[in-house]
Amino acid sequence: METPASVQPVPVHHSALSPLREPLFRSLWIAAVISYTGSWMQNVATGWLMTSLTRSPMWVALVQVAVSLPVLLIALPAGALADIIDRRKFLLFTQGLMVAAATILGVMTLTRTVTPQILLVFTFLLGVGAVMNDPAWQSLTPDLVPPSKLAAAVALNSAGFNIARAVGPALGGLVIAAIGSGTSGSGWAFLLNAVSFFGVILFLYVWKPAKTEHSNGATTFTGAIAVGLRYARQEPRIRIVLVRTLVFSIFASAFWALLPLIASKFGAEGFGAMLAFFGLGALCGAGVLAVARRRFSPDAVIAFATLIFAVSLFGLVRSPSLAVASAFSAAAGLAWISILATLNLAAQTAAPHWVRARVISMYVLVLQGGLALGSAVWGVVASNSSVQFTLTFAAAALTAGLLLAPWYRLQQSTN
Repeated sequence: METPASVQPVPVHHSALSPLREPLFRSLWIAAVISYTGSWMQNVATGWLMTSLTRSPMWVALVQVAVSLPVLLIALPAGALADIIDRRKFLLFTQGLMVAAATILGVMTLTRTVTPQILLVFTFLLGVGAVMNDPAWQSLTPDLVPPSKLAAAVALNSAGFNIARAVGPALGGLVIAAIGSGTSGSGWAFLLNAVSFFGVILFLYVWKPAKTEHSNGATTFTGAIAVGLRYARQEPRIRIVLVRTLVFSIFASAFWALLPLIASKFGAEGFGAMLAFFGLGALCGAGVLAVARRRFSPDAVIAFATLIFAVSLFGLVRSPSLAVASAFSAAAGLAWISILATLNLAAQTAAPHWVRARVISMYVLVLQGGLALGSAVWGVVASNSSVQFTLTFAAAALTAGLLLAPWYRLQQSTN
């Protein structure tokens, strides 16, 4: 098996958009962007609804707990299930679960029978569906494109998610503002999210993947988890990906943890603009990354992108105007997709098919766990100092983290 960086035997001469010429990938990508957009609408509507139901900071904060907790609880089991059962059927189940949860929550919101407790329960269920979905979902990509286009496909998947990140909250805000009347806007946003899943469901229903064997190890659920953990522990390439992902996510989480405070001086419109420019930067990053991979090693790409992200953190908190802040947000988006798409590709190509979903689930667990842990840490630091000091420190720590790179290279030396 080749190292993540050594997909070099196949010359990479494809454009960033070349995977969209593959009919299967194009269909799923479009459906996925619509689905992601619906999910971001749901996120905005959930936060708005909770503040409409209660002004308690505890209940509002518990929304993020309900979103994050499923990652910590079921990411590894979800990866194991995706490897030992039919991934297509598994994805149909997870998509159906999310449709049901979003629909019921939407109906209860419109009929004004929803409570803060009920909202948290259904937010948790949607999180469970998303976490169960993710490892199997990402494992499909190598089955939809030829190996020479895999790197570009991974970048496009990340770009699609960030397009939705930019568009979804804005659409959610428009729906809530247009319908208004208390909780009704959130209810309709939940129902629109339920509808957004049907493109993916239709693709999965029609698609007939080639038969693959779920071998090498365990056929039991607990055995599959144990085999996956043992494989990751024994495979140096996977350990390297996980360490690099954890280091980046902990320090980079300062951006997401403190962005609302950074944007507060520009108002709600400024916050939306900064998110939109982040998504635009990520979209541009997919094209830049395709070119960069032809000229530089994965380690060089990550090092350069990390420096860009660090500079963005440093400049963002010192921006005198919304235009400057948006420019730094766009740079952060470009760096973000360059780093995570490279690490994601490394995770996918470091593992054979039979254990791929479990490796991806570990990658997702480390990434999301690092973001959650880092956000809590940076929140405490900012509370006891200042936002400017915190982001400056995080930028310096990101840069210092590159000192680990010689010991954790994605691409091994050929000397």
